[in-house]
Amino acid sequence: MIPFFGYGKGDKKDEPRVSIRARVCADCLEAAGVDRIVTMDLHAPQIQGFFRVPVDHLYALPVIGGHFRKKMKNPDKWVVVAPDVGAAGMANAYARYFGAKTVIAEKTREGHREMAVVNRIIGHVKGKSALIVDDFTITGGTLIATAKRLKQEGALDIFAAVAHGVMSKGSAAKLDASAIKELVITDTLEYRFEPLSKRTRVISAAPLFARAIRNIHQQTSVSSLFSV
Repeated sequence: MIPFFGYGKGDKKDEPRVSIRARVCADCLEAAGVDRIVTMDLHAPQIQGFFRVPVDHLYALPVIGGHFRKKMKNPDKWVVVAPDVGAAGMANAYARYFGAKTVIAEKTREGHREMAVVNRIIGHVKGKSALIVDDFTITGGTLIATAKRLKQEGALDIFAAVAHGVMSKGSAAKLDASAIKELVITDTLEYRFEPLSKRTRVISAAPLFARAIRNIHQQTSVSSLFSV
């Protein structure tokens, strides 16, 4: 059981003379004798192909979606936002779940610190509330930059949701000073570098993993849990 696959960003060779870190982790797990993996919201779907053993890939959508569905009584007044093109598939899945529209932020990173800069929003957001969705956040930088641009484009209340909230030191203060009204994360990570922002809400993914374990043990369908 790997709720958060920590080396998920290392899914490709991004600089010379380095390994593909997610593949190295997959090889190490198999060498240790693992014969099945259950995880949630991988950074890149192709990571499943790094394993030669079965991988059950769960999604946080039903966990997080239930929380926001109560807020979205009128989906026409909401948009689901992908903070970059890579998150468009996830945003579309959330949008279908709520019956809302999807918009995409066009993002670039500047300098060695990889500071996120949102150049434009593709889609109409003026006069609408927005939910930014992503698989994980470390500093909150991408979410905050996207929220700032959404405000500039005329969005109303802005929320964010990620499966895995790493939340490095200093992220709480940045979130408190941002345009994000609420950040929803799951409890796939236990360790925190510092107390979470008061704007952060943690929803447990434990029941979802418990159902997956039960279905695997009973040899019943697991796909019903991660279909979106």
